[in-house]
This record gives sequence, C-alpha cells and structure tokens, in this order.
Amino acid sequence: MSIIDNRKAFHDYFIEENIEAGLVLEGWEVKAIRAGRVQLKESYVIYRNGAFYLVGCHITALQSASTHIKPDPIRDRKLLLKQEQISRLIGKVERAGYTIVALNLHYSKGNIKVDIGLAKGKKQHDKRQSEKEREWAREKQRLMRDKG
Repeated sequence: MSIIDNRKAFHDYFIEENIEAGLVLEGWEVKAIRAGRVQLKESYVIYRNGAFYLVGCHITALQSASTHIKPDPIRDRKLLLKQEQISRLIGKVERAGYTIVALNLHYSKGNIKVDIGLAKGKKQHDKRQSEKEREWAREKQRLMRDKG
C-alpha cells in the first residue's frame, strides 16, 4: 500500500531499476508518516560512510510528538540495504554516472519501506518527447472509448 509517490522523479529521470529498501526511523517519524505528513519531491540518495542515506525527505512532526525531543524534519535517514546491493549501486553511481532517487514510500508487512530508483537525468527534449507520448496515449484511449 503506497503512502506517497514522487511523480517528479519520473518526469526528471529515466528510471532504469527499482530497489526496495528499509528506513531507519524514529518513533515520531513513523507517526507522522502514518498521518501522511511526508514530502519526497526534492529527495535523493547519497553514499556516505559505508551506507546510503535518504536526503531531503521532509517529514513534518505532529503536534502531539514527544515533548522531550526536538524533531528535525529534514534529517538524513539511513537506508537498510544488503551489502551486495550497496556494492552494485556504488559501482553504477561512480562509474556509469547514474543517480539514485526516492520513488515512493509504502507499507510492506507493517514496515515502512522506500522504493529507490537507479536513474539517468533527462534532457529538456526528452521531457518534451515523453509528454508527447503521454498525450498521444490519452488521445488513443479517448478515440477508442468514443468509437466503441
């Protein structure tokens, strides 16, 4: 079950591969995500100190969050990946010029997971071309519906 999608990632990048990863979250973050107070639009993934981190994901704390902690809405959150996935992603990012973006947050067996995508940036003409293809697909659906 999806919590939030990052539609901007599909507009700005060619997504080559999807990988599901766990997130290291604090209690107030889980409550806020369940309440839908999360934003993935400007988020991306970086490699630092032997692990991948989700940067730029904004989780707004609830008013009823614990009083003895100071919630940081844009802190870096560690991703939980297997070592073989980490080494493969490092190779793609450093050698092949890929970037890693967060695609969506969802529930999996009661846990909150993030789908990350191995992506190549789109040029402006690529964005226009994909927009034309999307419009043509809509037009075909409309014509088929009106014909039948």
